[in-house]
Formats: sequence, C-alpha cells, structure tokens
Amino acid sequence: MRCAASPECLPTLPLPEEPSHPKHYCGIFGIYGHPRAAELTYCGLYALQHRGQESAGIVSSDGRQFHAHKGMGLVPQVFNGSVLDRLVGHVAIGHTRYSTTGESHPRNAQPLTVDCARGQLAVAHNGNLTNALVLREELEAAGSIFQTTVDSEIILHLMARPGQNGSENMLLYALRRVEGAYSLVILTEHELIAARDPFGFRPLSLGRLDNAWVVASETCAFDLIGARFERDVNPGEAVIISTEGLRSIEILPPPAGRAFCMFEYVYFARPDSTIAGRNVYRVRVEMGRQLARECPVEADVVIPVPDSGTCAGLGFSLESGIPLEMGFVRNHYVGRSFLQPTQIIRDFDVRVKLNLIKELVAGRRVVIVDDSIVRGTTCRQRVNNLKQAGAREVHVRISCPPHRHPCVYGIDFPDASKLMAATHTLDQIREYLQADSLAYLSREGMIKATGLPADAFCLACYDGRYPVPFDPKLDKFIMERRRQRVKSLSEELARADQQPRLL
Repeated sequence: MRCAASPECLPTLPLPEEPSHPKHYCGIFGIYGHPRAAELTYCGLYALQHRGQESAGIVSSDGRQFHAHKGMGLVPQVFNGSVLDRLVGHVAIGHTRYSTTGESHPRNAQPLTVDCARGQLAVAHNGNLTNALVLREELEAAGSIFQTTVDSEIILHLMARPGQNGSENMLLYALRRVEGAYSLVILTEHELIAARDPFGFRPLSLGRLDNAWVVASETCAFDLIGARFERDVNPGEAVIISTEGLRSIEILPPPAGRAFCMFEYVYFARPDSTIAGRNVYRVRVEMGRQLARECPVEADVVIPVPDSGTCAGLGFSLESGIPLEMGFVRNHYVGRSFLQPTQIIRDFDVRVKLNLIKELVAGRRVVIVDDSIVRGTTCRQRVNNLKQAGAREVHVRISCPPHRHPCVYGIDFPDASKLMAATHTLDQIREYLQADSLAYLSREGMIKATGLPADAFCLACYDGRYPVPFDPKLDKFIMERRRQRVKSLSEELARADQQPRLL
C-alpha cells in the first residue's frame, strides 16, 4: 500500500493544455473625444494583450450609430487598417478576452452590444459576477433572451430594463444589482462610462490625451498612445464622460476594507504599469528581496523563470548577493498551445517556451525563482532541466504564498483539488518537484512588499477569506435545474420528431 507522502501518490503530468500559470482574464480600454478613437483603442488593446489572447473587439460611435468589429485571436489578427477605417467616430471601447466564464466562442467575444428601447448600448467587462446565475434565472423568467454565455451580458439586460429613466439611473440600477468583481467600460449613444466595483477587485485607470479622456485596465496602455495618467477610478465609482465633461457618481458606499487582487502585483499586470500608486516592477523586485530575507539559501547562481519570475529573481539576487544569470531563454514567438497526440510533441510543447543555457548551471548550486506554483508540472520540468544540465543542487523559491483556494472573481484558478498546495504538504510538493529545497514568500512578506495595508487586498486564493460571499451550492442547484430543462426540451423535440406527420 502506498503512503500519502510517496511520489507515486502525487499528481502525474497532465496534458499540455493545462497551463502552468493561471490564465489572464481580460483587458478593457475606452476613449472619448478623439477623431481616431478606434485606432487608439487598437493601440491600447495591443498594450493590454497580456491580459487576454482569446478574442478582441472594438465598438466605436460617430454620435449616430455604433460600428463594431470583433473576432477570435490576438489583436493584430482581428484588426487591420481597412477594418479600423470602418470604425469611425470620436468615441470607442475595446476588449481583449480570456474566458473565465462562458465558453471560448466568437459569440462571447466582447464588447457586447444591444439595441433596445433606450437606444444602443455596448459593454466591455473585466471580472466575474458571483450572483450571475441567480440574476440570469431572474431575467430569463422575466422574458430576457440571452445571446451569449458570459455574465457580462447580464449587465446589458439590467440596463435595458424599463422603468429607469436616464443613463445614470439605469447604470445605478444595474450595478447595484450585481455582486462580485467588475471593471467596466460602457458605451451609450452619447456617453462613455467607466465603473469599478465597490471592493476594487480589478484595476481601472483614467487618463488624458490632449482633450480626450482615456480609461484602461493598466497604465501601460496610456504610455503606448502618449496619454497622461490622471488617477485610478475609485472602487465603487462610476465616471460618466460626455460633451459636458466628466462627472463622478457613487455606485454604492465603499465597504470597510478594499479587496484589490494581489495577483495583479504578483503576476498579471505588466511590470511597467502603476497600480494604486505602486509601480509593479518595484513591487515584484521587493517581493524577491523579502523572499531572500525570509528563505535564505547557500547557492552559486540565481536563475529566474522568465518573464513572470524575472523581477522577483532580480530582487532575490540583490538581497542575497548571489549572482543573477538569465539561464532560461524564452522563445517570444510561441503561439497558443493545443492538445497534441504524441508524447514527442507533448515534450516539445513543454520545452519550446524556455530553453536552458547549460553552461551557466553545470556543477553549480542553483536557486530557481518563479512567481507561483499552481499545479506544479512545469516547475518540475524546469527542475529536471537544471539537474539534467549538471546542476549540483536546485532550490526553488516562490515569490508568493501557496495557492490553496480557487478564485471566483475572475482568475482562472482551478478548483482546490487541482491546486497542488491544497492537496499536498510543503515536503510532498518539494519531493514531487525533485528539488533540494522549496520555500514560499509568506503572506505577511508579500503584503509588506507592496507598501499597502492588508485590508487593501483580496487574498482569498491564499487564505480562503472571500470578501464578497458566494454560494456554490446555489450555483450548482441552478445549473442542474437548467440542465434538466434543456434535457426535457430535447426529449420533447425527439418525441415530436417520432410522431407521424400528415402529408
């Protein structure tokens, strides 16, 4: 009988479509008051491509009608010059997506648009709504017909409901009904609206380009188009931009604490972005320094895993005095990975993204620094690569705490059974990785590195404390009821097909 701690009991390597890191969620961008709004939105989405590589879309307005184009793929694959020329108007919103809710399908690409009694509306959404299924059930019972499987469409249906006069009223009605994480850009026939949930889970920044207003998920998008950062959109704030200028309204009173996603600083955001007054690069370097203070080790060289572990690896090297070498070389021309049928191609899929310079590690004690371990499969492959190249010792250092809980606010963390730290002890993980030692940055050290208080963050994936309550049993009940309805309808259609027909 195998014991729980034996390597045979640990997870086996999954198929390569399971990512080594959580996938990005979405990037949003909007601009008001520029004659080439669609072109600048394209540039902004290009800067936010790291937040989603599944689909992209832009909706512009010339003051009379909307012009839209979206499709599956990367931003430059979806758009070209002739397409952008057709997206006329002085205002536009854009979205680049990775699906955290809703299947990967062209109909789920955003921005979503609707033509209703109130006129045309379009929305681009970053985040997940925790009460999406409940609201969808309610709206469908009232006669709403959904065209997509994404929870972002719920916001459109709520805004389009009768009885709310004026865009401000319909916006407040919709956003006071939804719960969870959202940063939004919304286009009406006369306004650009940017809104952020009261807990501030997702980043959203406001900038200026000459006389135009710009909003984006990250400030790196401003840099690309030459816009000037003005401020962050505050949690619980909606900013309405029109010919009358900019005005701010409160969606809901702010809660006692905020819940900004810590994983933005750890992994998601680009290092050249500034969030909540903190440059992401500097925060990650400080996380590496703090990691070196908490988890020292005798070694000859620090090797970061690019690009996610580069900043933390630099910080670890600076604090420990151990030289840094870029031992892993990243192939920047690797596209999306797909399920491959042979073991040879699977091995290629794992190795093609990073290649090791063997001469830098042979006969040396190596510290490999990365930002996180989710399933552990890719980290194990890197450790094996180092040992096969002749490294005497391999010590793994991770610049955040262990991930033990799934995310319900928009990050593609799997359920807890697929999170290695949720099902295995530290020593079991080290044994699975075949590393000589393994250490994570502490929760306190991670927070300290940001220079912000603990109550500014959502840390649910680390400690299981969810700022916005959710009921997985209720979601499961609703989903099961929906499946039963679909099954019953299918059975009725099948019986109808079997009935004899009059000629």
